[in-house]
Amino acid sequence: MTTPRWRLILNGKSAGNDELREAVGHWRGQGVQLEVRVTWEEGDAERYVAEAIDQGVDVIVAAGGDGTLSAVAETLAHRGEPADTLPSLALVPMGTANDFATSAGIPTDPEEAFALIAQASARPIDLLRVDADGKRWWCANLASGGFGTQVTVETDAGLKKMLGGLAYVITGIAKLGRIEPITARLTGPDFEWEGGFIALGIGNGRQAGGGQQLCPQALIDDGLLDLTVVPELDGEVAATLGQMLTGGKEAALERVANRAQLPWLQIDAPQALTLNLDGEPVQAQRFRIDCVAGRVRMHLPADCELLSAR
Repeated sequence: MTTPRWRLILNGKSAGNDELREAVGHWRGQGVQLEVRVTWEEGDAERYVAEAIDQGVDVIVAAGGDGTLSAVAETLAHRGEPADTLPSLALVPMGTANDFATSAGIPTDPEEAFALIAQASARPIDLLRVDADGKRWWCANLASGGFGTQVTVETDAGLKKMLGGLAYVITGIAKLGRIEPITARLTGPDFEWEGGFIALGIGNGRQAGGGQQLCPQALIDDGLLDLTVVPELDGEVAATLGQMLTGGKEAALERVANRAQLPWLQIDAPQALTLNLDGEPVQAQRFRIDCVAGRVRMHLPADCELLSAR
C-alpha cells in the first residue's frame, strides 16, 4: 500500500499553534507522510507548492486564511497542467476571518480539517482568473472593490489579531462618513452596467471581509462567477452599509444590489481602481475576470453549500 504524502504549507503567523502541532502528530501516527513548510516572506508559498509538485506529493494543505489558500491555489493554476495531474488541495482554517472556510463548512479544528482529506475525495472547483496590465492572478474565494476593499486593506493587523472578524466591522463603521463611489463600466455576455458603485463583489465563493455575504448564491463548481454591484444611492448609502456591517446583510443587499452570473466580466474605469483578490490588492483601469471551471481539485465536506451537486 502506498504511503499517503501530504505537504502542509503554514502561514508563519500561526506557526506556534499547539492544536495544529498535535493534529500533525496525530496524522503522522496514522501513517501519513506529512511534512511542514512555514511561509515567512512573499514568494514562499509559491516556492513550497512548486517543490511539493516536483516531489510528487499527493495533497497540499494550506494552513491559514483566504490569502494563504489563494496563494497555494494560484501556484497550482499557474502550472498550466490539468487539475487531475496535480496534487489535490485542502485547507486548515487559521486566518482572521476564514471567509472561504466558513462558507464551505470546513471545520476550524485542525484535526477535523485534516480528516476531510481521508474522508472526502477531492472535487474539481473553479477559480477566478484575473488579467490586468499584462499580468495574471488567480483568486480562490472572492474579488471585491469599493467600500469593502478599503475596509479590508485599512484594517489594522493588531486589531485583527485581537478581535478577529469584528475588526473589519469596527473599521467599516469608522469609514461610513467618508465613502466615495467609484465610477466604472462592467460588461459581460448579455450584460452591461455603468455608473458609480460603493461595493463590488465578484464571487467564486460567497463572502469576504469577515462575513460580508456579497455573493450569497455563488457556487464553486458551476463555471460561473457571481457579480454583485451595490450602486451609489443618495441618502441610503450609510444606512445600507451600516446594515451590511452590523447585521441584516442579506436584506440590505437584496434591496439595492444589481446581480448577475457570468462566465467572464470586464471592468473599465476612467481612473485606476483597486480590486482585493483574497487579501491581495491589485490596481488597474481595466480588468478581465474569467471563471475557469474545475481548475483545481479540493477536499470539501459532503454537505458543502458551495457545491452544486452535494
